[in-house]
Amino acid sequence: MDTSLSVIRETRSVSLGSVSLSHASREESHEDSDESVPLLADLEANQRTYHTNGDHWPEPVGKGHVRGIVQNVALRVFRGSGPLLQDAVKSIPAVILGTLLNILDGVSYGMIIFPAAGVFYGLGGVGVSMFFITAIITQLIYSAGASGFAGANGSMMIEVVPFFHLIANQIADEMGESNPHAVIATTMVAFAFSSVLTGITFFLLGALKLGSLIGFFPRHILVGCIGGVGVFLVITGLTVSTGISDDDFSLSLDTFKFLVLNAHNLILWLPAFGLAVLLRVITQKWEHQLIFPIYFCIIPVVFYVVVAAGHFDLGTLRETGWLFDMGTSREPWYQFYTLYDFKAMDWGAFWATMPTQFALLFFNILHPPLNVPALAVSLHHDVNTDKELVAHGYSNLLAGLLGTVPNYLVYVNTLLFYRVGGDTRVSGFLLAGATTILLLVGTGPISYIPVMLVGALIFVLGIDLVKEALWDTRRRVSTSEYITIASIMVCMTVWDFVTGVLFGIVVSCVFFVVQSSQRQSVRALCTGDSVMSTVRRPGAHRAYLRDVSKQTTILRLQGFMFFGTIAHVEEAIRALLDEPAWSRTPIRFLVLDLSLVAGVDMSAAEAFVRVRRLLEGKKVSLVLCGFTADSSVGHALGNVGLLEMGGVELFETFSDAIEWTENTYLRAWFRAQKTETVPVALPGRQDDVIPFQGSVIDSPRRTALVDAGWRTIARDRSPPGNQDVPEPFNTLVRVFSSYEAIDRDTYAPLMPYLVRMPVPSGTVLWKQGDAPDGLYVVESGILRATYRFADPTPPMVESMVPGTIAGELSTLSGLERNATCVVERAAVVWKLSRDDLESLEREHPELAQAFTRLVLKVAKLDYDILITALATRQ
Repeated sequence: MDTSLSVIRETRSVSLGSVSLSHASREESHEDSDESVPLLADLEANQRTYHTNGDHWPEPVGKGHVRGIVQNVALRVFRGSGPLLQDAVKSIPAVILGTLLNILDGVSYGMIIFPAAGVFYGLGGVGVSMFFITAIITQLIYSAGASGFAGANGSMMIEVVPFFHLIANQIADEMGESNPHAVIATTMVAFAFSSVLTGITFFLLGALKLGSLIGFFPRHILVGCIGGVGVFLVITGLTVSTGISDDDFSLSLDTFKFLVLNAHNLILWLPAFGLAVLLRVITQKWEHQLIFPIYFCIIPVVFYVVVAAGHFDLGTLRETGWLFDMGTSREPWYQFYTLYDFKAMDWGAFWATMPTQFALLFFNILHPPLNVPALAVSLHHDVNTDKELVAHGYSNLLAGLLGTVPNYLVYVNTLLFYRVGGDTRVSGFLLAGATTILLLVGTGPISYIPVMLVGALIFVLGIDLVKEALWDTRRRVSTSEYITIASIMVCMTVWDFVTGVLFGIVVSCVFFVVQSSQRQSVRALCTGDSVMSTVRRPGAHRAYLRDVSKQTTILRLQGFMFFGTIAHVEEAIRALLDEPAWSRTPIRFLVLDLSLVAGVDMSAAEAFVRVRRLLEGKKVSLVLCGFTADSSVGHALGNVGLLEMGGVELFETFSDAIEWTENTYLRAWFRAQKTETVPVALPGRQDDVIPFQGSVIDSPRRTALVDAGWRTIARDRSPPGNQDVPEPFNTLVRVFSSYEAIDRDTYAPLMPYLVRMPVPSGTVLWKQGDAPDGLYVVESGILRATYRFADPTPPMVESMVPGTIAGELSTLSGLERNATCVVERAAVVWKLSRDDLESLEREHPELAQAFTRLVLKVAKLDYDILITALATRQ
């Protein structure tokens, strides 16, 4: 930078002939300090003025002195604007490329903003002016800082052209062609209104941070719409090349004969189509950002070389369709403003276009949320999508207020612009200036543009969009999505764009329902003996529950329950109640786990009511879990009265539901035994009513309960011999008797090491992470252990009832506690401290070994159940 500034200064001193070498040396030696000196400092101080002869003398303020001051000010301004000028020079290639792209886009797509027939004939030049104005507006707004891309290129949203034709033709059909001025005035207002509507929508989406919501719209519908636009552009290429109107074009044999069997028409459109295909063949083999603009610059050159060589008359070429016949080719750029006439417009016809306006709006708002992230990835640039939407809101709102068409950030143009050096806001402003020059030149030069050039441009984009929709997606989408894409394109081509968009939404909804219905809504189907609650119970109780829990069937559901998915659930439940399955495995409880169910619609809720009626006929209790009554699922089921019906139980968690069914089985057994005098402590919800009251032997299900109880609990619940056995031996028998025989004499030496501890409710026995102080044998009451894991894994709760052990593994291993244990219900526990355990190992090594072996057997089963619960709770 120092060298360049020195060269600038030396060159300037030679050209001016009035600045001495000593002055230049002085400037160089004080270059850094001069940055902070005011530009007009010499006007405020009467200092010496230096001249080229090396001498210096005081000079009064006069002509020579003023000239020196001006030279000094100019030098400092030039030096301060150095980086700006460098950016401008660096941006020249990008500005040339961007201007060329705007010319190509403006001529090709601006020319077809209006239909080319009827009352709209001859408005191609007006469309070009509107194109350039909206491009200038969006370019200035983006370059001023509204966009996060410094070199963002904005232009007209060319995909709206089919909708504009639809709007224009609707207005013409509504009003008739007897008053062309009124038709055109109404159409102009409708076009501008689309910009205002688009701008307001973009601004609200960005300001409310809702840009991400657009990403939820099905991508394949947008691809189908893009393909439909591609077909429209191919048709437009044919109509522009042959000079026929959109109304005269139809998918019929007559049109085919007109385009193919008429030699003159075939010669008009076939070269343009061939040029488009040739370009795609070239770009398939060679990839360079300059191929596209250079290719289309060569076409008019070759065209006029042929015209000159053949001595063709330009007037004849216009008459025969090779050049555009602009008619009013001298019209100024602001000519389209004279077409606005609010007094002449028909407001009825204007409001009749609202369905098409909203379809256009729907199509417009899908592009920026897709283009912006894609451009950010291509340029390795972090960008805020909501900020870009706000920028689109400003540019479209201003474009609408200034009477022109919608605009957006152009992905391809911006990418090319960046690649050739247009990565600064200076380059964006220069491009806006160059586009303004094009606007001021007017539409006269359009009459010298070959029609095949514009036709080729339109064909290129049309072919690309059709290829993107049909060819590029053939292996990237499912069969149903591909059918949706193709059907949207067919509807847009045969009928119109609004019909195509609506048809695509309807078809997507149908396919979504069908595909969702095919998803497996039943995540798991098992019985209660394979998934038990996280309650530590005596071995005999465990054995009993494992046997009788076969009468508990568990269905774990997932997804959204609606009319399409609930049918599978209902069929699965009916299959369980059918006679063959029922005879093999009768059911006592049906547990429906809805923890992974996102929602339930009315049809599904009513299906659950039907299921409950089926279960009632079989005397089966319906147990719901995984949600609360005030959740969305709870409200849906509550609205149909399911939660208030008899025989329906609700629990927040799956573990609570399974624990309740196990407790019910235990209560049923103990109440059936008339000799039972000792109450059994059970955790969880304390229900006095048992769902299946009556004799336990009056059905196969109750008989199974009795048989299981006599095989397990009745055999092991009491110690042999004398019933008045003192504690803690009685509790040890309850803990270990299901694993092996507990001899009183053998374990008598262990009793002195166990310390009795009455503990009130709420006592914290230990916290997670504490050092182990001993293990606890529960005589009465209930303990609750809570296992906490790293976020976001939810904690796991485990209960310990009388006849179980707590804290055994950490005590035996000497490792820190892995849970926090609290007394849930006032308890009596027998503690074996670590010190007493070490004493037992020294004084009675064989007994210590046998006791440790029993503890590990119990712990193994407890932790197997806990691990199973952890693995299956989601």
